[in-house]
Amino acid sequence: MDKDGHCVASSTEPFGVLKVVDVNLWWPYLMHESPGYLYSMEVRLMAANERSTHEDVYTLPVGIRTVSVTSTQFLINKKPFYFHGVNKHEDSDIRGKGFDWPLIVKDFNLLKWMGANSFRTSHYPYAEEILQMCDRHGIVVIDECPGVGIKDIRSFRNASLNHHLDVMDELVRRDKNHASVVMWSVANEPASEMPPAEFYFKTLIQHTKALDPTRPVTYVSNSHYARDKGAPYVDVICINSYFSWYHDPGHLEVIPLQLNTQFENWYGKYQKPIIQSEYGADAVPGLHSDPPMMFTEEYQKVVLQSCHDVFDQKRKQYVIGELIWNFADFMTVQGITRVVGNKKGVFTRQRQPKAAAFILKERYWRLANETGRLPPWTKYPCSL
Repeated sequence: MDKDGHCVASSTEPFGVLKVVDVNLWWPYLMHESPGYLYSMEVRLMAANERSTHEDVYTLPVGIRTVSVTSTQFLINKKPFYFHGVNKHEDSDIRGKGFDWPLIVKDFNLLKWMGANSFRTSHYPYAEEILQMCDRHGIVVIDECPGVGIKDIRSFRNASLNHHLDVMDELVRRDKNHASVVMWSVANEPASEMPPAEFYFKTLIQHTKALDPTRPVTYVSNSHYARDKGAPYVDVICINSYFSWYHDPGHLEVIPLQLNTQFENWYGKYQKPIIQSEYGADAVPGLHSDPPMMFTEEYQKVVLQSCHDVFDQKRKQYVIGELIWNFADFMTVQGITRVVGNKKGVFTRQRQPKAAAFILKERYWRLANETGRLPPWTKYPCSL
């Protein structure tokens, strides 16, 4: 049924294909005047005997859209889509990882305020309620399984691989009907240069594609481009890099050269579209310095701006997205590289903006305006 309650397709068969004529497609936020259009698929099961009749009804919101990938583009409904978004964590002050509806509504308001159209569920599946919100509001999702920390060669043995296949079975089974989910990520920063990684990721990616032929599959790499054993099997290259932070800390001048070289190397070898799936720098809120010094808000701003200059050059060619690390500060184990948790958020753990949030807001709305199809502001703020 459509939003007006009209039946647009029906069947009495237990399985088959339903075809909707004059379909209202599901579009991402900022890509269409009416993003996140959902139909209601209603399944009715009846049982009867000589004395009574019983009926069970289940309703599932569904969006109708297509996803495809070329060597230079990511297409939703045959239109080029550029990921300008964030990485998140299920984390906040007070509750930690506990599910909290007011916090989720706050986060979606901040995403829409910032002009973000997407996020990755780093590094595990998020609560189903979050994906339901993404469906309703047109926020595009890269859905990632908890394949993080695959660093030891023992992690590539058959026992781990079989478990990983089971995990992808569960993830695809749970999330396959969410229109917002446009790509599966099978791992984050694995040791994909190790010799066993080729068979491991070839098997894993082929298995995931067999489960769901309609979506591209990726994993997020921080390996050397020439030695990454799994990259030949992904549909989209996703790269994490932190130039002037973990590499050449304090040297902002290296970003243009190193980031350009990174993109050219990866695309030159694999000829696949690229997402910068993580980049950023820690910033302690309220800490300032001129000239910019590490851990200050000024340094975080310059890191982002320097990366954006390169993104603007390469997105005209084959870069199809940029996802900041991270949406908000989050707690970690204590260590000498952490200042009361990870401070790479553009918002604090309490969801207050740092200077970088305004840099992203200005950029993301500029990118969105290039589509010329912005929804009216009556769509903001968002509700449940």
